[in-house]
Amino acid sequence: MRVQNALLSQQVERLFEKVAELLKRINELEGGERRQLELQLKETSAELDRARRQMFGESSERLSKAKPNGSSGVQGGHGRREQLRLPEVELVHDLPEDERICDSCGGSLSEWSGQEEVSPEITVVSRSYRYVVHKRKKYRCQCGACIKTAPAPRKLRPGALYSIDFAIDVAVSKYAYHLPLERQVRMMASEGLQIDSQTLWDQLEALAAHLEPTHQALRTHVLEQPVIGADETHWRLMGAGSKASGGKGKRWHVWAIISADAVSYQLHNSRSAEAAKAVLGGYEGTVLCDGYAAYDSLRKQGGKFRLAHCWAHVRRKFYELKDVHPTECAQVLDYIGQLYAIEAETRNVSPKEHLEVRKQRSKPIIDQIRTWSYEVESLPQSALRKALVYMGGMWQGLQVFLDDPNVELDNNRVERSLRGVVLGRKNHLGSRSERGTEVAALFYSLVESARLNSVDPARYLRCALDAAFEGADPLLPRHAMLLT
Repeated sequence: MRVQNALLSQQVERLFEKVAELLKRINELEGGERRQLELQLKETSAELDRARRQMFGESSERLSKAKPNGSSGVQGGHGRREQLRLPEVELVHDLPEDERICDSCGGSLSEWSGQEEVSPEITVVSRSYRYVVHKRKKYRCQCGACIKTAPAPRKLRPGALYSIDFAIDVAVSKYAYHLPLERQVRMMASEGLQIDSQTLWDQLEALAAHLEPTHQALRTHVLEQPVIGADETHWRLMGAGSKASGGKGKRWHVWAIISADAVSYQLHNSRSAEAAKAVLGGYEGTVLCDGYAAYDSLRKQGGKFRLAHCWAHVRRKFYELKDVHPTECAQVLDYIGQLYAIEAETRNVSPKEHLEVRKQRSKPIIDQIRTWSYEVESLPQSALRKALVYMGGMWQGLQVFLDDPNVELDNNRVERSLRGVVLGRKNHLGSRSERGTEVAALFYSLVESARLNSVDPARYLRCALDAAFEGADPLLPRHAMLLT
């Protein structure tokens, strides 16, 4: 952070010097050349403002809204929340016998039937571990030809010491709540269980082996949908460069594809078109994504899918310039805001009605944005020009939503699905082996898919595992939701 701030300080100094030089030259010129320098000054000032905000400011993409007259702008508290999912336990508090005496006359107090003071409280019951000894009874026939033993509890591996519920708890703690294995070891030690991180990893790997068909079924389900979102983020392979990793690079990538009710992750050691091909397979629907070139490259290589592009990414480009180009950016941000307002209004209409509204109301706004992009004045290589080029390069994909009601305006759904991965990356830094990347992809897929369907991740892992043990079809989260 210290080095980054030093570099930013140097950048700010250079920009200040450039601004001073441009001001001096502008004062000496007139006509067209003066106008060009004024635009250049504006762009340089924009760079300076962005650098200063990067050093000292907060990051936000929300536009400020005017407050109603008389509003103080202070948000009040939300009050107590209902806790409908918590079990309710009633505790009765009685008055000790030696205090059941009247303070006035010294007489005995009797219970006032039906009268009591009630106050709610939320508390915690600490997790605990037990060393459970299973004793399986045996039965035999007097004839001596038949002996039967009570069935044993299911195990991830024959003779395993740790239960299935224990393994699921480790998986959910790591991949849903981002607790590294070493941290779990310390937490367990404080609760009386002596264990090491390798043993915890063994539980995860054994659990993943049983759930691999479910992971594959999730991916197949997503790729069967007519529209999916796609995105990627980096991931670290900490054992990279060693013999165990085959000498592959340290910087891997998590690729995510998502539908309305499921998300599937894969980890690859590159962001190339080949990696995109491995993720998308022979998909033939519509892929909603940002402007990353790998998707377009794969499509040009024979991919049969159609590309739709994200308006949130376009908006972000202009939002970052709104303080320096207020007039130009305010116009396009207003247009994009109108598109989102239309989507909000039509959230609950039928697909046919939604498509008609888009053609009648959204299409004219798209035409206005195109006209604006042709008319707005910008310098070559300026930040505003780059934002315009970015939008223009994806223009065809930005219009796909106009003729397909299943295509959303942006790819925010898949970006939200990657938040858990990013938090996990921050907390446990990545994976120690290539097998670790495969296990991470599996558990993130199952955990985040469960959350998409409002299913408790631990409950879903248990249901999916039971289905695997029973030889049933792999269980999708929406099916598990019906069982809850």
